[in-house]
Amino acid sequence: MQRYFVEPGQMSSGTVTIVGDDVNHIVKVMRARAGDEIICCNGLGRDVKAVIESLGAEEVTARIVEENLPSREMPVYVTIAQGLPKSDKIEFVIQKGTELGAFSFLPFTSQRTVVKLDDKKEKKRRERWQKIAKEAAEQSHRSRVPVVQNVCSWRGLLALAPEFDYALFAYEKEEGALARSLQDIPPGSRVLLVVGPEGGFDESEVKEAEDAGMRIVSLGRRILRTETAALYGLSCISYQFER
Repeated sequence: MQRYFVEPGQMSSGTVTIVGDDVNHIVKVMRARAGDEIICCNGLGRDVKAVIESLGAEEVTARIVEENLPSREMPVYVTIAQGLPKSDKIEFVIQKGTELGAFSFLPFTSQRTVVKLDDKKEKKRRERWQKIAKEAAEQSHRSRVPVVQNVCSWRGLLALAPEFDYALFAYEKEEGALARSLQDIPPGSRVLLVVGPEGGFDESEVKEAEDAGMRIVSLGRRILRTETAALYGLSCISYQFER
């Protein structure tokens, strides 16, 4: 059953109003008709089944017929801090990371980041990333769309670390396995998983991360590509909390 995200104000006690690009998807792509069932989510944990009642060029309205649908959200809130990679690898991380249950994404730059950012295109770039997260959340039947935050600096990332219950820093020279650290984390925790860019981290950055309260962890014996590392970490977290 097709799933759509709406703003909380578009979902009342009995009806849902869908506007924007999703109207085109419902009417022209899915060729839906009155009487068809859809799932609507307000992004705050309220998922409902609704029956389409009317379809127009600007909006689609549906009547809510079932509340409290099962949640598929991760029991912990994982933010992936991804060292900004080259090309469209960040889009791959956002798409697959959303499917695997990430709560949010925080791209950052560090010493070995080679991508040159164009501030003029930042808004457009972030809008595209957020759209990828939305589409992946719909496809994987998530109840929430992960927030893709603005690209921050290395110093900015260090400053944010204390806001999380647990901050895990993936480093290839560390021997302590991620799985061991996850055993100490209770459900409901806010977890930050930091993954470096293609060139990894400078040793000075590892020391700075440790001083900021991050726990240095290993993602296994093999050296992973940057776009693989975050997904490996999310898979480990999913296994620990959802088995």
